[in-house]
Amino acid sequence: QVQVVESGGGLVQPGESLKLSCAASRNIAGIYAMAWYRQAPGKQRELVARIAVGANIDYADSVKGRFTISRNKAFNTVYLQMNNLQPEDTGTYYCKVVRSGPIDYWGQGIQVTVSS
Repeated sequence: QVQVVESGGGLVQPGESLKLSCAASRNIAGIYAMAWYRQAPGKQRELVARIAVGANIDYADSVKGRFTISRNKAFNTVYLQMNNLQPEDTGTYYCKVVRSGPIDYWGQGIQVTVSS
């Protein structure tokens, strides 16, 4: 059974940090990249950060300098270190596993709330 499982979300105050983790089951072959997306209420899902083979990394402009994406050696776990969180970072964060084949996989999402 294919699984993509996010963890590490929660409620924090502005300026605080969180670290998200995403673990993809080992039976997912051909992983080309892993990425974090987020969706705020009433808004479209947007790319937050993406890491591909060869360590190619992309960030949304809104998180550059505050968020850091990384992965493990096996490339089946990806992390998102989020520092200096702001209320506009609030949303449901989704992990996406991008494969070299035709099918990608999504996690079910995890809530991040930044509020004083």
